[in-house]
Amino acid sequence: MKKAFVFPGQGAQFVGMGKDLYETSAEAKALFEKANEILGFRITDLMFNGTDEDLKQTKVTQPAIFLHSVILAKSLTEKPDMVAGHSLGEFSALVANGALSFEDGLRLVHARALAMQKACEANPSTMAAILGLSDETVENILKEIDEVVVPANYNCPGQIVISGSNKGIEIACEKLKAAGAKRALPLKVGGAFHSPLMEPAREELAKAIRETKFSTPICPVYQNVNAQPFTDPEAIKENLIAQLTASVRWTQTVQNMLADGATSFLEIGPGKVLQGLIKKVDPNAEAEGIQ
Repeated sequence: MKKAFVFPGQGAQFVGMGKDLYETSAEAKALFEKANEILGFRITDLMFNGTDEDLKQTKVTQPAIFLHSVILAKSLTEKPDMVAGHSLGEFSALVANGALSFEDGLRLVHARALAMQKACEANPSTMAAILGLSDETVENILKEIDEVVVPANYNCPGQIVISGSNKGIEIACEKLKAAGAKRALPLKVGGAFHSPLMEPAREELAKAIRETKFSTPICPVYQNVNAQPFTDPEAIKENLIAQLTASVRWTQTVQNMLADGATSFLEIGPGKVLQGLIKKVDPNAEAEGIQ
């Protein structure tokens, strides 16, 4: 019996997230208050009582999801046999398996959010969800486009998110619809995450990651960049740095975790997105969540 803990990324946030934890657990409350100190603003006010608009700001969204996920994971008595996180969720996974301390994880997520927001503002860009085409078809069509546009998230069979310049995404959506995509849906995001347009953010974050202490974790983390399991702190660091401009290979991650004996998946944090994706990768997979 192997239990996999999985952690959601940006987009799973909701107003009121983490409030129950704060009000019912002294340990959770202490961690939330420590987070307010580290961040230099009361993120708990925005999480518990803010607006959807407040929570959509990358600099708020990312630490908020990380805090909800990590503090929730700390409230569990059972330990995972393997972990993974979708994009931002990889940082939550690395705290859950002991590779990163809570404080260092939060500092890196904060640095990542600010670096990404800066990159988005410097280079207006976007993303779109493509439904109903094979990964290969999407990849081949994107290669023909003379703009920055790449596969960003391989979410599950038949669902891929693309990322790039505004013009690149516009052209790609038209071409992919013509090729038979059921939907080509522009996303309301700050910019082209997991694309070459995030290079300035990657360089900024690389410095912070290399200066942070990573420990040998209690179990492997399956990392976004290649969907493979890692326990070596130096390899984990390099994969985490590469993640900002590389694709999130979630389909392959779930397939590899199942092949390595995962018998159940627990999604820890806001939303239910990952449970749905896991079921689409393998309808027989056992997946549930806590939030």
